[in-house]
Amino acid sequence: MKILALNSSPRKERGGTALVLNAFLEGAMEAGAEIELLHVCDLEVKPCLGCFACWIKTPGVCVQKDDMKDLLAKRQEADALILATPVFVDGMTSKMKAVLDRSIPLVQPFFEIRDNHCRHPPLREQKPIKVVLVSVSGFIEMDNFDPLVTHIQAFCKNLNGEYAGAVLRPLGAQLQIFKQMGLRVDDVFDAIKQAGRELVQKGTISLKTQETISREIVPREEYVKHLNVSFQQAIDANK
Repeated sequence: MKILALNSSPRKERGGTALVLNAFLEGAMEAGAEIELLHVCDLEVKPCLGCFACWIKTPGVCVQKDDMKDLLAKRQEADALILATPVFVDGMTSKMKAVLDRSIPLVQPFFEIRDNHCRHPPLREQKPIKVVLVSVSGFIEMDNFDPLVTHIQAFCKNLNGEYAGAVLRPLGAQLQIFKQMGLRVDDVFDAIKQAGRELVQKGTISLKTQETISREIVPREEYVKHLNVSFQQAIDANK
């Protein structure tokens, strides 16, 4: 399986998104996957102009000259697409949204009824691709991921993708800190790697694995208390 992984976190390798994504990709590589990892913040991806030139004037080709041309070519060659983003204001990063917006050259302008819904038909040469969402949140409740999951599922339906599951980790950036505190997190990392193996071996991520990845590590009230103390200390130190 050829996997194209896109990390859209502005923190790149320093953030919680990379911590979770890298463990997932490690599991996928153990199962034999060929991985290409790109940091979207290092790419030039301009916002979509909404001009429809890629549908009418130059079918399948955007008029803008940037890194999106190569990115779409890599997407066409991949068997699985990993979209990794922290939760930013109840959604994805602006860079990831730009990538999704600029994906419309992969479909035709015509309408068809598919699964009892109006859709755009994919280009004839576009093969179906499995899509996995990898995301971390600074909030502890799982419903903070809901808008993002819904968005990615809709993206899959509209652009010939198969939603294969999600790797969602509340307080993802704190996993290493929790480990240093002596809290039990090894099973979480093991489950993240297992998710990567399952994608390659089964084409989907089991609900049991997803639930282990997202399990509670610290009580909410305790986390809120300690986080507020940490932020106040940081504010005081910069006065």
